[in-house]
Amino acid sequence: MPTTPATAANSSSNGTAPSIMLELVDENGTTIGTAEKLAAHQAPGQLHRAFSVFLFDEEGRLLLQRRALGKYHSPGVWSNTCCGHPYPGEAPFAAAARRVHEELGVSPSLLAEAGTVRYNHPDPESGLVEQEYNHLFVGMVQAPLRPDPAEVEETAFVTARELSERHASAPFSAWFMTVLDAARPAVKELTGETGGW
Repeated sequence: MPTTPATAANSSSNGTAPSIMLELVDENGTTIGTAEKLAAHQAPGQLHRAFSVFLFDEEGRLLLQRRALGKYHSPGVWSNTCCGHPYPGEAPFAAAARRVHEELGVSPSLLAEAGTVRYNHPDPESGLVEQEYNHLFVGMVQAPLRPDPAEVEETAFVTARELSERHASAPFSAWFMTVLDAARPAVKELTGETGGW
């Protein structure tokens, strides 16, 4: 992974796991401080910067991931291609590209901004709260996936119809429909009107 001032500040050279810091923001998305990741998600939650990525294959199918069972937040549920948090000082676009590669072992062949969305989603299972100012990205993936098993339990490419069926029968992340609905205009622009998105 390329080293930037943001990633260097969030890496550890002595072999211990560093505390992960997030960027706290106001309602306009302006940075107002930092907080440790778990602390920012504890009720009632602190508003922080996040990102969500929706990648599609050449057939217009959305890449979903099922979160690894070992994750402390929303383990084992289906969600969008990738989501996470920029390090303090890291551009959301750079963070999104970095995290896709870390989780799925692939770089998007196309990645474009798709707006922002603000939400507050408590997770009833863990008691944690997603209080986020979320930067949305859509794009394409054309290379074979190499998911990190510590992050991703499984993946699936789905059509809009297949997503509806899966969403009705399988557990999804609390934020999934909020971020998908907010990204839909950009998704439709990417996939075309016939894609059903």
